[in-house]
This record gives sequence, C-alpha cells and structure tokens, in this order.
Amino acid sequence: MVEHTGETKNERLTRNVSELLQELRVAQAGVQILFGFLLTVVFTDEFHEASGFEKSVHLAAVVLTVCSTVLLTAPAAWHRLLFRTGNRERILTYGNRSVLIGLGCLAAAITTTVALIAKVVFGPVAMTILGVVSGVLFVGMWFVVPKLIDGSGG
Repeated sequence: MVEHTGETKNERLTRNVSELLQELRVAQAGVQILFGFLLTVVFTDEFHEASGFEKSVHLAAVVLTVCSTVLLTAPAAWHRLLFRTGNRERILTYGNRSVLIGLGCLAAAITTTVALIAKVVFGPVAMTILGVVSGVLFVGMWFVVPKLIDGSGG
C-alpha cells in the first residue's frame, strides 16, 4: 500500500529507522563528551579532597550517563540484530521509547554535572540555582516546546 507521501509502508519504516539512527548520532556525541569528562575527574587530586556528598553527586552523574549511553545506543543494536526479521515497526516503537528515556537520563546527567560544578566552585546556593535552571531548560526545550510546536499545547 502506498502512503500519501508516495512511500510504501516498508519504505516509510526504513526511512524512519534511518532517521532515528541519525538522530542518535547527535545525542551520542554529547554523551561521549560528558562521560569522558566525568571519568577523568576522578583521577585528579582535587577529586580526592571532595566531600562525600560531592563524590555521591558525581557518581549519580556517572550512573545517569551510563544509563543514557545504554538507552541511546540500544536502538542501533536492535536494528543491527533484527533488521532482517521484519520488525522495523517494533524497533521504531521501542526505539522511540528508549531514546526518550535516554534523553531524559542525559538531561539529568548534564543537570547533575552542572549542579556539581556550581557546588564545588560557588557553593550549595549556586548548585541549587544552576541545577534548577538547567533542569527547567532541558524540560522546556526538549519536552514542552515540541508540544507547543505540534499544537497540542501541553
């Protein structure tokens, strides 16, 4: 059956999977840079002097980054393992969910990292302010604005 775009269902699914995998490349670059930064921090002398709270926040950022990496790379792995099984529609459905959760983890990881840096440099008040501002920016730009663009408004 040919859709209104002139594509068959299979062509549309193939294009959608390709678009999803391309989008993941953009997000994955940010995850890799953040992960590299977080990994190098633990090998500095300053990190060893950090408080238990700061080390815990750092570890939370690392765990969120790992979760983001897993969730954002899963659709590529699924596609590679399942691309000849005729499951493109299911790969897209589950892949979309995985990517949205992965983006949420990435936003939380970046927000946590920004908050930690603010805490170390300026103290707990700056940590709170910059953590909240970062979180609000992510939620707003990644999740609220698309709803406004779509016209559903919320």
